[in-house]
Amino acid sequence: MRKLFASIILLAPFACFAADTTTESARRLFEREWQWQLRQQPEYATGIGVHRYDGQLSDTSLEARAAAVEHARQVLEEARRLERGELQGQDRVSYDLFVAARERELAAAAFTTFDPLPISSWDGLQIRLPRLVAQMPFATEQDYRNYLGRLRALPAHVDGLIEQMRAGMRAGWTVPKIVMAPVPDALRRLREDLAAGPLYAPFQRIPASIDPDVREDLVDDGISALANAAVALWRLEDFLRSEYLGAARETIGASSLPGGAAWYAFLVKSSTTTGLSPAEVHAIGLKEVARIRAEMAATVPRTGFKGGLDRFLVFARSDRRLFFEQPEALLGRYRKALARAKAKLPKVVATVPTAEITVKPMQDGIGQPVAYYEAGSDERSAALVVNLTQLGTRPIWQIDSVALHEGVPGHHLQVARAQILDLPAFRRYGWFDAFGEGWATYAEGLGPLLGFFDDPFSRFGQLNEEMLRAARLVVDTGIHAQGWSRKQAIDYLNAHTANPPQDNEAEVDRYIARPAQALGYKIGQLRIVLLRDSARAALGPRFDLRRFHDAVLKSGALPLDLLQRQVEAWVLSEKKAARPAPEPAALPAKSAAKGTAEGTTGEE
Repeated sequence: MRKLFASIILLAPFACFAADTTTESARRLFEREWQWQLRQQPEYATGIGVHRYDGQLSDTSLEARAAAVEHARQVLEEARRLERGELQGQDRVSYDLFVAARERELAAAAFTTFDPLPISSWDGLQIRLPRLVAQMPFATEQDYRNYLGRLRALPAHVDGLIEQMRAGMRAGWTVPKIVMAPVPDALRRLREDLAAGPLYAPFQRIPASIDPDVREDLVDDGISALANAAVALWRLEDFLRSEYLGAARETIGASSLPGGAAWYAFLVKSSTTTGLSPAEVHAIGLKEVARIRAEMAATVPRTGFKGGLDRFLVFARSDRRLFFEQPEALLGRYRKALARAKAKLPKVVATVPTAEITVKPMQDGIGQPVAYYEAGSDERSAALVVNLTQLGTRPIWQIDSVALHEGVPGHHLQVARAQILDLPAFRRYGWFDAFGEGWATYAEGLGPLLGFFDDPFSRFGQLNEEMLRAARLVVDTGIHAQGWSRKQAIDYLNAHTANPPQDNEAEVDRYIARPAQALGYKIGQLRIVLLRDSARAALGPRFDLRRFHDAVLKSGALPLDLLQRQVEAWVLSEKKAARPAPEPAALPAKSAAKGTAEGTTGEE
C-alpha cells in the first residue's frame, strides 16, 4: 500500500504536466486559428478594431474558398487529436465550440463549392464597402496608405465575386432575381457619387497633423485609386446587368434550388442552434402570432382609439401625428430612450460594462433597417446607428423597443460584456443568431423594469416588434419550405404588423436574400424565457433576476443547448449558496407564452 501511494505521488506531476500540455495546446490552436481567420477576413478584422490588415480585402476567388475548406478540415483533424477529457471548465467549452464551428464550415461547404449568397440587395459590396470605410481610422499617413491599398485591392475582389456567381450559374444555383435586381443601380449610385460619397470622404478631411506635401500626394493617389475602383464597380454592375440577371431565378424559395430543401434545413438548424425542422419552426410561429395578436388587441383600447385591431394597424402605420418630421427629432428621441435605459440598467443586471454607446445617423439608409448596432473598438465607441431616410416610415412608437434591442440591455450590453471576458478571442467576438438576437429580443421585454411601456403606444410598439419576430418564423419557413409567394409573405406581415407596407416588402426581401437568418430572434428569446421561468420555479424566493441575466451572459455567445446547461449549472450552485432572498423584480405576467416556450424544449 505504501509503494502504491508513493507511485501515485511520483506520477502526479506527470499527470498535471500532461493536462497542462493539452490545455496549452488547445489554447495555442485557438489563437493560431483566430489569427488565420483575421488574415483571411481583413474586413472583419477592421470591424472589431484590429487594423493590421486594413490595406487588404478578402480573397473572394474559388481557389481561396477551396483552400479555406481544406484548412478547416486540417484544423478539425488537429483539434480532434487533442484529449478533450483532459480539458476542464471553459477550456472544454471552448474546445467544443471550436470543433463545432469547423464541423459547421465543412457541412456548409458540402452543399456548394461556391458562395451561395455572394451579393444581394440586402447584403453585398454596395453596402459593406461604405460601412468598412466608416470603420477605418484616418489619423495618420499610414492609415491613408492602408485605405489606398484597400481601394487597389477592389478589382481582384470584384473578379472573385464574379467568378463565384458564374460558378453558381453553371450549377443552376442563383440568387433570386427579385433581390438581385436593385443591386446594379446601387452600384451605379456608389460609382457615380464617388466625389461626394463616403468613399472619397476620408480624403476631404485629412488631418492637419500630416505634412501638407504628403496630404497633397494622398489626395492625388486617392483620386487615382478611386478611378480604378470605379472601373471595378462598373465591371460588377455590367456583369449583373448583362449576364447574371438574365440567369437569376424567378423562384424565391431555397427549396427550389438543387438540394435546396436540405440546405435550408441546415440553415434553420444553424440559425436557431437547435434540431428544429422548418415545419416545427413554422408551427411555433403560428402559435406565437396568435398569442401576441390577442395582446395587441387588448392594448388598443388603452390608446383611446375607437376601433378594432385591424383598423388600428392601419392607423398606427399612417397617422402623421405618430411620426417625426425632422431627422434630429428622431435622433433625439433615440438618445433619450438610450439614456433612460442606461440609467436603470443596474435593476436588471449585476455587472454593467463601462463601454460607452452613442447614437449616430446611418450614412445611406436606402433599403436598410430602421437601425442597427455597431460594436465598438479601442478607438471608437459602439453606436446605435439610426436610419433617417423616409421619416414617414419611422413611427415614434417603435423607438423604445428598438433602443432596448440594439442598445441596452440588448446588443450593447451583451457584446460589451463578451469583449472583456477572460476567454479566447474567437469566443469574445463570437456570434450565434439565436443567442445574440435572442437576447436582444428578450431584452425588449425588460422594458417595464427600466421604466418603459407605461405609454400604451410604446407598449403597442413593443408588441409589434415581438409580432414581427414571431411572424418571421411563419414567413421565412413559408417562403423557403412551403412554397409561399412574395405577395403571400408581404400580405401576411401587413395583416399582422403595423409596419409600413414598404418596410414589410423590405423585410420579405431580406428573408428571400438570407434564408433562415431571421429565425434566431424569436427562438432564442423563447429559450431564454423558458430558462428564466424554470430557474424561478426551482429557486423560489431566492431567485435573483439580475444574477440570472449575469449567468446567461457570463460566457459570451453560446448555442442554446450549451446555454441551457450553463443556466442549469447556475441554478444548482444557487441552491447550494447561502444567500438571502433578493428584492422582488416582477415582470409582466405575459412577457412570453409559457406554453410556447416549453414547446422549444427537447429540440436537440
